[in-house]
Amino acid sequence: MADDADQNTDRTLRLLWRRELGATQGSRGPKQSSSVDEVVRAGVAIADAEGLDALSMRKVGDRLGLRVMSVYTYVANRAELIALMHDEAVGEQPVKPHRGGVRTRLKKVCQQLYDGYLRHPWLLQADSIRGNLGPYVVARYEWQLRAIEGIGLDDIAMDQVITLVSGFAAGSAGMAIEAKRTQESSGMTDAEWWEVNAPILDKVMAGTDFPLAGRVGTSTGEAYNAATDPDLSFRFGLDRILDGVELFIEQRTAAT
Repeated sequence: MADDADQNTDRTLRLLWRRELGATQGSRGPKQSSSVDEVVRAGVAIADAEGLDALSMRKVGDRLGLRVMSVYTYVANRAELIALMHDEAVGEQPVKPHRGGVRTRLKKVCQQLYDGYLRHPWLLQADSIRGNLGPYVVARYEWQLRAIEGIGLDDIAMDQVITLVSGFAAGSAGMAIEAKRTQESSGMTDAEWWEVNAPILDKVMAGTDFPLAGRVGTSTGEAYNAATDPDLSFRFGLDRILDGVELFIEQRTAAT
């Protein structure tokens, strides 16, 4: 029964925990000249430089001086490689002991996630509903939960608070990344785009039935010098979410 259970275990999960299980090399083929860790780091470098869509086993092999079939002796397929890359990227961020109150702690949790997505935009595509439960992902989740341990929430509520904050971080990072890509692909900053197109917008908006859109759009354009300010939106939205979380905690504490 034990052998059957081991055979049915998710291969990727075993590989994610390779260091703890004492298997840092690939498990198939002849004596190998590289390692799983080197393959993963090569994948991260490619995704950082070219995006996740550009990642291929052949490119990983070329980067390491390996034939493409040799890469498959370390990782079974591209999906498995991405799961390993995801955990590796998460492990770059330190999980230091929490300081301050709950609001300060949750801000740090959200900021860490946000910064990680900006550093590795491909992580937004690599996130899995099953969480790619490697050692670094689990360690981060443990650290996130410790931010709200002992404040009167049950386990489900704790998980939901972290899920809420995590989802906001991902959404905000996606907006910031898209704004940067738009500027890069257009070859124009937001300020330059507005300067070129302002006469057209002024003409079509004048005397229309959109007085609020015109007024607020003008105010925000002058304030942001752009269509949006992703950093301001992140900070404003996070504060409003934490307002709600604090009220939720107060209500739960009062009820118990």
